[in-house]
Formats: sequence, structure tokens, C-alpha cells
Amino acid sequence: NLLDAKVLVVGAGGLGCPALLYLAGAGIGTIGIIDDDRVSLENLHRQTLYSTSDIGLSKASIAAEKLEALNPEISIIPYALRLNAADCIRIFPSFDIILDCTDNFAARYMMNDACVLLGKPLVSAAVSQYEGQVAIFNCPSQSGDEPVNYRDLFPEPPKSGEVLNCAEVGVLGALPGIIGSIQAGETIKLITGIGEPLINRM
Repeated sequence: NLLDAKVLVVGAGGLGCPALLYLAGAGIGTIGIIDDDRVSLENLHRQTLYSTSDIGLSKASIAAEKLEALNPEISIIPYALRLNAADCIRIFPSFDIILDCTDNFAARYMMNDACVLLGKPLVSAAVSQYEGQVAIFNCPSQSGDEPVNYRDLFPEPPKSGEVLNCAEVGVLGALPGIIGSIQAGETIKLITGIGEPLINRM
């Protein structure tokens, strides 16, 4: 099941780095990585796929290179692009599960809407300062409950400046590692059918 699975990770930053490492280590057969950013010095305390020698290079490309070295028997597909609605419709159908490892609300709502439209489970996470959250949206539960999506919980995006991002308020470096690892664990639970995934729960 793991080898047959196709998982797309959007955001190769603080959440994406640990999620990607554990998904590749678990042997997910195809992993897509979407990120248009480049590695910078202030990333390194929490984005553990990168080192000082990677500064200025594409996160998607470097992450793919590191994951291929970790597990050369799986397929890694990097997309060095800033995700837009057209990209969602073009790329998401090729994958079974989408991971939201982004750090902004515009991307979060756009990905949620695309996953609802395309019928894709969304493993969502967010971090800020000393706390984080994880949930699985748009996925039928084992008890048969109707799938819940991100807009059911948060119908409207916050106004500009209402919620500060990690660049503005900071984040404890270890925290994205914890939350991103949980994302990977929840994804593996979905793929293998083990345990009780965080479907309709946060």
C-alpha cells in the first residue's frame, strides 16, 4: 500500500521537511513536493532537510535530492512553483492524499477548496509560536460520518494582519518537527488503514 501510494506535500518548510523525511523513509512510492521558495539562513533552525551549503537554492529541488539519497527506490517529483488554483486542478488529480504544509491562509483555503472539488483527503497542519494543530479534512470516517472540510471549521479567512505568521511572531524550532511528524504519521495511517486517523478531529 505504501509503495502504491502517491502523496503530494505542499510546502517544503518547517512542516514539510519532517513530513517529507518520514514519508520517504516509510517508502511512499511517489512523493510530490511543491515549493517556490529558496533556502535562507533563518530557515535552518526548523527546516532540517537543508544546510548552510544549500542557502539560495530551490527548496523543492534540494528536498528532492536529499530524499532520493535517503530512499532511491521511490519516485520524487519536485515542483518549484508558487501554487495557484490552476496548478491545483492540474497537479492534485495525480495524487491520492494532499498535505498542507504551507504557512499562509490564502494557500490553505485554496487547497481545501481544490481537495473538496476533486475528492482528495487533505492532511492539514499549522504552527505558531509554541502550539500547532493537525486534522484530516475531506475524508470519509470509519464510522461513516460525512467528510468535514476546512471551511466547515473556519468558514471565512482571517482579515489581513489579523493572524500573524511565523516570520512575524516566530516559532519554537522543534515544534514544526513535532507537528510535521504527526502529519506523516496520519498520512501513513490513512494509506495502511491502521489506527484511528484524525478524520474530522483536530
